[in-house]
Amino acid sequence: MDSIKRYLQFVKPYKWKIALTILVGILKFGIPLIMPLITMYVIDDILRADDLTTAEQIDKLVWIMGIAFFVFLVLRPPIEYFRQYLAQYVSSKILYDIRDHLFDHIQRLSLKFYSKTKTGEIISRVIHDVEQTKTFVVTGLMNIWLDMATILIALGIMTYLDPLLTLTAIVLFPVYGFSVKYFYSRLRELTRDRSQALAEVQGHLHERVQGMPVIRGFALEDHAQNEFDEHNGKYLDRALRFTNWNAKSYAVTHTITDLAPLVVLALGGYFVLAGPVTIGVMVAFVQYMQRVYNPLRRLVNSMTQLTQAHASMDRVFEFMDEEYDIVDRPNAKKLESVHGDVTFENVSFKYDDEEELVLKNVDLSVKKGETVALVGMSGGGKSTLVSLIPRFYDVVNGAVKIDGYDVRDLQARSLRDKIGMVLQDSILFSDSIEMNIRMGNPDATNEEVIQAAKAANAHEFIMEFPNGYNTLVGERGVKLSGGQKQRVAIARVFLKNPPLLILDEATSALDLESEHLIQEAMATLSDSRTTFVVAHRLSTITHADRIILMNDGEIKEEGTHEELMQQRGLYYNLFTVQELDQHEVNHV
Repeated sequence: MDSIKRYLQFVKPYKWKIALTILVGILKFGIPLIMPLITMYVIDDILRADDLTTAEQIDKLVWIMGIAFFVFLVLRPPIEYFRQYLAQYVSSKILYDIRDHLFDHIQRLSLKFYSKTKTGEIISRVIHDVEQTKTFVVTGLMNIWLDMATILIALGIMTYLDPLLTLTAIVLFPVYGFSVKYFYSRLRELTRDRSQALAEVQGHLHERVQGMPVIRGFALEDHAQNEFDEHNGKYLDRALRFTNWNAKSYAVTHTITDLAPLVVLALGGYFVLAGPVTIGVMVAFVQYMQRVYNPLRRLVNSMTQLTQAHASMDRVFEFMDEEYDIVDRPNAKKLESVHGDVTFENVSFKYDDEEELVLKNVDLSVKKGETVALVGMSGGGKSTLVSLIPRFYDVVNGAVKIDGYDVRDLQARSLRDKIGMVLQDSILFSDSIEMNIRMGNPDATNEEVIQAAKAANAHEFIMEFPNGYNTLVGERGVKLSGGQKQRVAIARVFLKNPPLLILDEATSALDLESEHLIQEAMATLSDSRTTFVVAHRLSTITHADRIILMNDGEIKEEGTHEELMQQRGLYYNLFTVQELDQHEVNHV
């Protein structure tokens, strides 16, 4: 029940609104309870009143019906409206707060978490599972209490009308209660399994939709269909197990709620024939039986819904409990300004405890305004090393320092605010070009956005679009070429104007024209900034102040392009091979 207690913390701010909703609901559910009394009065005191004339009977009937129509036509509709509105308002606000909290949580989770978790499953928990918990608010905190109040009021009136018949009506209550408890525990487990299977389907589907060009390009439609059928079939199996158990619970509990009115009808009929009970009382009593057992049937439905809600709560809080790998220390300093010195002191790192070290005792000191290029074979640790600067990961041993401060002693958000990054696959959001550039500084003016685009050599191609800066780029910037995406990403960094710059394979896999424009923009961008360039093509970094060759997580060579070429070591060999390859390509 721990998840329910935690959920109630989100409910707490709205407790008085929930109380008001229940009070209005009692009025809403209470008004129909006068209908059996009206029926009894009409039968016993009007229709079967032998001491009244026909005119007196009609007069009484008109009065009682007039009051009834006033109550049901004038009073009840606004009560019904406010009850429904308040219930939906409160539940929607609670779900808003939970999703808001989860999104904040999502932004704090480490990249290690995202490398191991499917995007679709995260979305499933934030959207589907949170939506499922709405039932707990509407049903568990409101409707159940209203149904219980309806039952108690109805039983009170029934006891007043005939205690013996009332006792007969509730004789099966204990059996009903045991059935509900018996089915509830198993339903919760089955619901949790079903929700997990659905999340896996959603995660698989999200990946395959994103990878549709690969599926179509390699003619993998049949293989992809079989894979999806496997995941979909797993969900179907879980769903049918849940349906089977749920159907059993309905069969048992509805049988109990159907038997009780039959028992009451039989005994009530006998009492009418024997004389102690009037026809009006019996008719009212049968109607009250419906008022008692309809809420009980709803409680069966509520049980199923609450089981689903409870299982979804478990999944929501399981996700909410995902620990942060990168956490600010209690006395972490806010980084207000940066001079630009970056130092790696005996840095070692591995992604998981059971894996081998990716970086091994790396020592590197970079001065303000220096451009340092990291080169080497794939898997050498270049991108990993620069990812330690903004604390996407934390070192295992040693320290990364900025202006003498260990980055772990700084507030992570203030640290990243001082760093600009351009990656090989720059992610753009499915918004306008202007909004994607403005991500660098949401408060920038339109003129500043245009200046940043011009500095990134992006303004000309942007203005060629019919909608200019208002052009929508599509999901992940799919409507732009690779070079255009990179220039928008560089414009974003220009607008941010950070003192530290990280360029990670920013020009790989681009055509020569795009590469030239981007190289020109990056040269302007890195001027007077401490810059780290991770590069595969060595011809793009010959201008760097210093080149670091990494291999197997260690620094093997260090110097300017000319110095490393003179050493005739690993850098010389890599550069020579690339130059030969490029020469052959140019002469094909």
